[in-house]
Amino acid sequence: MESDYDELDRRLVHALQIDGRAPFSTIAAALGVSDRTVARRYARLRSTGAVRVLGGVDPLALGAELWLLRVRCAPSAAVAVAEALARRPDTSWVSLTSGGTEITCTVRAETEADSEALLLARLPRTPRVEGVSAHSVLHSFYGGPDSLIAKLGPLDGATVAALRPPAAAPAAHRPGPLRLDDGDRRLLAALETDGRAGFEELATATGWSPTTVRRRMTELRERGVLYLDIDCDPHLLGVGTRTLLWISVAPPYLEEAGRALAGHPEVAFACATTGPTNLYATVVCADQRALYRYLTTRVAALPAVSHVETAPAIRTVKQAANRR
Repeated sequence: MESDYDELDRRLVHALQIDGRAPFSTIAAALGVSDRTVARRYARLRSTGAVRVLGGVDPLALGAELWLLRVRCAPSAAVAVAEALARRPDTSWVSLTSGGTEITCTVRAETEADSEALLLARLPRTPRVEGVSAHSVLHSFYGGPDSLIAKLGPLDGATVAALRPPAAAPAAHRPGPLRLDDGDRRLLAALETDGRAGFEELATATGWSPTTVRRRMTELRERGVLYLDIDCDPHLLGVGTRTLLWISVAPPYLEEAGRALAGHPEVAFACATTGPTNLYATVVCADQRALYRYLTTRVAALPAVSHVETAPAIRTVKQAANRR
């Protein structure tokens, strides 16, 4: 419940969004509290599942594809299919929508064969699946390393600037997507579980030295493959359930509408997609009245919109990374 959290909790989460691996001493100095207080607060929030720092992977930097799936099921089968999708390592944000008869999820496909296997073979043959609609993400306007916390967090500009890590030097240009070896994959898997894992712990997971872990993490972040994400209880930010928007915009106005969506404080993710609609967004509002105001003001003001479909997420089976 929202009353379980206080202003320091929210300030701490905002600080972690700015730099998920910042030392507690740095965060404590910026927030004006002791190191011990920050460490204790983070331990409590993490132990209850309210907050996790995760290592996120940008699939486009690896030459992979990102898909948004809409899976229509018989009501009696929807939960089982959603849970099966959630167990896959390549899925995130698996939700039940449309009264529990549709599943939406994000899928990362590293090769065309992966896409074909899931979209053309496995899902359509799953018992009680009545239809699959797949939307390829063409361009992301907001999401990934960007976060809703950056929009809703309570820290002022000076505190944000104090916590922001120094800008990395531009990565050397290398043609084509970055290729990962087995050690990279073990490193990313460990960070997907705990983005604040220490270098010694990551060295054990990868078989590398701590120095090699540090160097490779820096390289992956500079190349845009690895970023730090925050998975948190939406009540901590004072927001309610997610609603998915499928929007049709006249192609000449798609870029303008997408950029406008990205600036809305309600929008956690926005992208251009293939399919019968060409703009998708995940929005979070405090309640249904706030959602109505959002739809009739900000969304209504988007240029050249011909169609808007709303699908409230009635249950989230899996959020970011491997969280269930």
